[in-house]
Amino acid sequence: MDQRGSTTPEVDWPARPDTSLALNRMGTFDWDLDSGQMHLDPTALEVLDLRPDEFTGTPAGLRIRLVSGEEPRIDARVAQAMKDGRSHYGAYFRSRRRDGTLGWTHIQGHILRDPHDGRPYRVIGILRDAAHDPVEPGAAGERNEGRLRMTGVVERTTAILAHARTVNDVTDVLKDPEALGHLGAVSVMLGVVDGARVHLVAEGQLGSYVPEIEYTRVDARFPMSEAVRTLQTVYVASREEFQRRYPQLWPYIEPLDVRSGVYLPLIAQGRPVGALGLLYSRDGDFTTEERNVLVALGSGIAQSLQRAILFEQEHDLAEGLQRAMLPRRIPEVPGALIAVRYRAARMGRDIGGDWYDVIPLGEGRVGVVIGDVEGHDTDAAAVMGQLRIVLRAYIAEGHTPGTAMARASTFLRELATERFATCTYGEVDLNTGMLHLVRAGHLDPIVRRGDGSCHRIQVAGGLPLGLPAHDPPGTGTGYPVTSVELHPGDTLLLCTDGLTDRRGDRADSGMREVMDGVRDGPVDVERLADVLCDLVGDAGGGDDMALLLLRRRGTPAPRGGGPLRHELAPGDPDGPALARHLIRAAVAAWGARERADEVELAADELMTNVLVHTDGAGHVSLRLTAEGRIRIEVEDSSSALPHRREAGDWAVSGRGLLLVDRLADDWGVEPRGGGKCVWCEFIVPGRPG
Repeated sequence: MDQRGSTTPEVDWPARPDTSLALNRMGTFDWDLDSGQMHLDPTALEVLDLRPDEFTGTPAGLRIRLVSGEEPRIDARVAQAMKDGRSHYGAYFRSRRRDGTLGWTHIQGHILRDPHDGRPYRVIGILRDAAHDPVEPGAAGERNEGRLRMTGVVERTTAILAHARTVNDVTDVLKDPEALGHLGAVSVMLGVVDGARVHLVAEGQLGSYVPEIEYTRVDARFPMSEAVRTLQTVYVASREEFQRRYPQLWPYIEPLDVRSGVYLPLIAQGRPVGALGLLYSRDGDFTTEERNVLVALGSGIAQSLQRAILFEQEHDLAEGLQRAMLPRRIPEVPGALIAVRYRAARMGRDIGGDWYDVIPLGEGRVGVVIGDVEGHDTDAAAVMGQLRIVLRAYIAEGHTPGTAMARASTFLRELATERFATCTYGEVDLNTGMLHLVRAGHLDPIVRRGDGSCHRIQVAGGLPLGLPAHDPPGTGTGYPVTSVELHPGDTLLLCTDGLTDRRGDRADSGMREVMDGVRDGPVDVERLADVLCDLVGDAGGGDDMALLLLRRRGTPAPRGGGPLRHELAPGDPDGPALARHLIRAAVAAWGARERADEVELAADELMTNVLVHTDGAGHVSLRLTAEGRIRIEVEDSSSALPHRREAGDWAVSGRGLLLVDRLADDWGVEPRGGGKCVWCEFIVPGRPG
């Protein structure tokens, strides 16, 4: 007798395989790995609640039914099976039906491989509805898999966060889909407690603005505020609960694919430092195990966030202290454009000893300083502050560059500190363009000419400040002066090694990069300073950096075409020798090298007259006139006019003006105010005279 009843469909005996599969909601799939095409039979489409016209015929066509986070997990399972050389794989995953309900599905595949090279080329498998598996959907295997997966997420995230040093580092981890995406959340939010408010600092994965207000009060009716206020995890199980409990938040949640959420208080040392929000596209049936994992995750994030906040507070304090010791403002200097930059090392409470300074000296002169005290701590910063002030005082008193540097070195030795410092000091006369440089173990300066060329200035160097000088007493300061001419439009660069050092690279690679940046950078010194700071980026974050740029105003002239002006000081034995050196170099640059001896000798005679026959200081200047002549002018404060006289055979003086008359093409004397100017001119061969 037939006991099946009238509603039972007729089934052949024995049942065909396709009938057995269909009755048990088991479909089949065939996946061609080479072409990427995938075929699903009608039962497989039914299990996933997909219409034939919705399925694209590729694995990507399954995405509309997969719950967030499931696709990368299945892909990883398949890839691992292929890598291990296995022929089978299987996994449970959650899928969402057309009406929004969630269900469990099991996938099992057999991998076909090329018999010659073992390359996988096809997967044939079964896709079945797992809603009626024993105990609960997914059975014990899926529970174990889910437990391991969530635990792994916590472990990986905690390990990554252990290296986070700033709040931005923490937020970058939380926004990374590979970090928290496997928890199944569609959005991750981080709020930081800021006084009586919660500041939302990060959101990821939804791709839209976070469904919260950026700043909310701790006592406001928001879930993140509630978690901070009560120190309890807030679970929101459904959209209806979002609307009922948090009406102010609901307008932000309503347009999103969000059905539940968890807000974890981030507690460190007994007080809240922030809150973590996780939003889900599934209903909030959070198991006890899931809740425990989330609480453990929140604890790890809280510790990392507190460390990051303390790091930034300490670094801000250190940087503020450092900046307080630097000049509060850079004075306006007529004839020059100046830009400075300081960048602290990203090393927490450590403070650097880098500094810069700009010292107006009057009469169109200005002093510029760059320096670096050894070490990165408060002692280095304290020494830097004292050294900057004392060097500024010596310079302002009128000491020559070499003397000022030597006295600063002595001062540092007498501080009884083990620190030394490197430093470069430059004194620029913006009227003449003369630049006198002294270097104490520091980097050579860089100059960019008005024509775009760029080179390092080879400055004769002394020992770093604070080290014992090796010069015998009375032989010199230990810090020789190098003089060059800064033409209109030229830019001088002084910097510390924080700008040029690059981790792991050759010692000169950073300097080459800086040279290229100066050569190709903008003319404006402020913009150029920004470009050079950007070169460092994260590559040199272990050291602080100071930078000073000075550009002489004026229209760039051909090299060697600018005027030269040098001061003659009574009792300065080096003054005339330096002037002769500069005069010879300028004459050669103007194409009159064959007359350099004549010009130098005539200039020397005129300078000697000033130093011997007058009581005051004088000035010697040299320029190329519009008529193509080299003109030397020597000014002094004496009103007595010189005259040419014949000297006897045994006379020791009286031949100076006679030499000038014989050597120069023209010469003369001009009264000027309280003094006079003696001048002479030389025709440059090849130029119209």
